[in-house]
Amino acid sequence: MIHTKTMKLHRYILILSLLAVPAALRAQEPGEPTALRDSIVYRLVSQVDSSLVGISIFDIMPSKDKGDASDVILSQGDHLPSVMENYIARNREKTLNGFRVRIFFDNKQNSRTAAQDALEAFNKVFRGIPSYLSYQSPFFKVTVGDFRTKSEAMELLRSLKGMFPAAFIVKEGINYPIADKDNTYIVDTLKVL
Repeated sequence: MIHTKTMKLHRYILILSLLAVPAALRAQEPGEPTALRDSIVYRLVSQVDSSLVGISIFDIMPSKDKGDASDVILSQGDHLPSVMENYIARNREKTLNGFRVRIFFDNKQNSRTAAQDALEAFNKVFRGIPSYLSYQSPFFKVTVGDFRTKSEAMELLRSLKGMFPAAFIVKEGINYPIADKDNTYIVDTLKVL
């Protein structure tokens, strides 16, 4: 329930900020010098800690040989790092099975344009929720979200029904969801002309 209230609050803030920008631009007289103004920017939260991507845990363990104050001693065999590397290499392309909400599914002549319009409309209102446009002959599809459980997908489906009445839940491979689903994006400000 808190997540739904937070999403609605963020949506209202977004809509109000989008309405304020054109009004501020109309209020400016022609020929009036431009000035720096604060603007709101929405940035997606990273799904992984990018500072650790491509780094082996065995390379960053503390060791007195490397000059660290302490030592971590492994009681496993020397083959453990190579076993771990092989496991990661074999499972690199593995996906997680979960649920998404399909907001568009059609094969008409203008389906590509309609799918892109649906994707853009969704992204304007629901910032921070991943969205995917795909083509599987002869259908264009737009699915949104990465949910581990069907109940999480149902929560999004309920909030989408007004905007996308034909939306429904599908089971498919998903990307790893963001750990903090209540804070999927960061609201920041910057100065623009």
